[in-house]
Amino acid sequence: MAPRPSLPSSLKKRKAASNTSPDDAAKIQKLEEQVTTAVTSKTSLNPLTDLLEAAQNATEPSILTKAIYALYRSYVVIITNGLLSNIPANEEAKAVRAWLNERLHEYTELLVGLLKDEDATLRTSALKILLSIQKHLSSSLSKASSSSALRPQFHVSHFKQILQGLILCPPSPRGRASNKRSKSERLNSEHDGKVEADVRDLFIESYLSEHDDVRWFFLRESASLLATYSKSEYPDVPDNLLSFLERLTTFPTDSSELNSWLVEELGTRPPKAKTSSESDDEDENADRPEKTADAEEDDWRKFFEDEVVTEPKSSDPKKPSVRLHKLTVHQSLHSLSSHKAMFTRTWLTLLPLLSVGSSENSKALAARALNVMHGGVMPHLTRPVLVMDWIASCVDYGGTVGLLALNALFILIKDYNLDYPSFYTRLYAFLDRDVLHVKHRARFFRLMELFLSSTLLPATLLASFVKRLARLSLNAPPAAIVMVIPFTYNILKKHPALMVMIHRADDVPQDEQGACIALHYTRDRIDLWLPNSLDPFNPSEPNPTLTNAIESSLWELYSQRNHYHSAVSTLARIFEEAFTKPNYSLEDFLDHTYTTLYETEAKRKIKKEPALALEPTQRAWFVTPSPETESTVVLDRVDSVWSFS
Repeated sequence: MAPRPSLPSSLKKRKAASNTSPDDAAKIQKLEEQVTTAVTSKTSLNPLTDLLEAAQNATEPSILTKAIYALYRSYVVIITNGLLSNIPANEEAKAVRAWLNERLHEYTELLVGLLKDEDATLRTSALKILLSIQKHLSSSLSKASSSSALRPQFHVSHFKQILQGLILCPPSPRGRASNKRSKSERLNSEHDGKVEADVRDLFIESYLSEHDDVRWFFLRESASLLATYSKSEYPDVPDNLLSFLERLTTFPTDSSELNSWLVEELGTRPPKAKTSSESDDEDENADRPEKTADAEEDDWRKFFEDEVVTEPKSSDPKKPSVRLHKLTVHQSLHSLSSHKAMFTRTWLTLLPLLSVGSSENSKALAARALNVMHGGVMPHLTRPVLVMDWIASCVDYGGTVGLLALNALFILIKDYNLDYPSFYTRLYAFLDRDVLHVKHRARFFRLMELFLSSTLLPATLLASFVKRLARLSLNAPPAAIVMVIPFTYNILKKHPALMVMIHRADDVPQDEQGACIALHYTRDRIDLWLPNSLDPFNPSEPNPTLTNAIESSLWELYSQRNHYHSAVSTLARIFEEAFTKPNYSLEDFLDHTYTTLYETEAKRKIKKEPALALEPTQRAWFVTPSPETESTVVLDRVDSVWSFS
């Protein structure tokens, strides 16, 4: 398929025309014809070397595009005629096959390098050619099986080269060969090891999410690549692999969904897998293809050696089961449990590498992984609790990353029966004096509402959370206080045992006249306002079940009735009314800022004129004598100043 034409400017057209020689294009076309003729007539294939050299030495995108497509068409003819098939032949045929494989390896290296080229058309064209050759090579390998029956296979060695281009991202050979670019451009090209966005999106949309065999081999080989790559030479490998996995949104959930294949031969139904009892007395390698240079032993089998599954699942518990690690590659591609095993192995290999490197980079990668962990990763793992250790370590990052880690831990506790006794202790530690001032406070309250939603939580635990939030509200901005009040109201309504905290009036600090004291202390002195003898709450206790909060009161929220902002003072009076209102929708309060609060007040329609602070009188505020008439002139200075025109 020809590359998609681009529409460069007229200046670029004139420049390309001046740098492109018609002789180069004619030479490439002539070499392609010679290769095609040599294949059909079984003569010398030396023109293939000349064509490959022309592609390697080309620096102009137009000439290089013609060369790589000419090589692609030539190799399709070579593969179709069986010159690369591993079939019994004489020594001369074996030498020709070895020579063709060496040229194919060089051609593949050229295409892999072009995945990082500065020309977008070359990048996408190279990826399409690589995957098309993968399809032809695999089909040829399947048809050339030594067995009389069709044995579908996947050309692993070629796919490994593609994977290296996508994950390791070596620099473009055209960039190294071109001397017309500046030194800084060449250095940036050579040191940028991140996958290009257009290449990544094309591979995910057209291959990884589309074809089940590509996804299975991608997961298997990427896990092996992570264990062997040089961290100093390729520091962006974890970032690159994560960029593919976090965008993998189509993963099969049922065996019937395994129905799309890049290599059509792999779509045939495999022979029925032997059960554990049947295979005990037989050689477990009897149904596997012979080991070749292109297909090594699958090390993933031993990784899940203790995993026992039945494909398809049966309701009969007495039915013999099939051990996953004893499936052939063809059977594994049609097994949903095998796809989950590959997915699990890849993620478990990748997650520890995300914490290697600088603190900022580790936090960024961990946040990206945790964003998809609860919805896109854990449901497809063989055992989701396997990621518990890494998630628990991410809680120590604090901030947004720590909140996302707590969310993942909560999912493991709720849906996968994880025993994590210190969960609420870790959550309570997030309630520091910064939590109501940071930008992620809305996300924090969303997760807090989820974490504290169970009616089975003890009242002493919940009392500590609402008391700590009430204490933090004393120095919080108005936008944060309007989150705390409805949040507390919902918890009190759901847990009536906490109502004593708003009915204990003796604990509310009052002045000599009995009026409630509205306290506004600085952030450094928030815990020094009241002696411990008056408030039994212990704010320095890290364990939320030992803070004595249930014996205290929410006097902090009571004092918010005198807040300078009317929205806060009005909202705080809900605790003086009967709890007959329905629960507040917290989403209505989470996105407030100073700007939204001001706009709400400014746009509010005044239904009733506000009462005047002073009664209007005829007495003049200022009396000024007139020098001309020597009489006094009444001037209202306030009226003259109160003008905005």
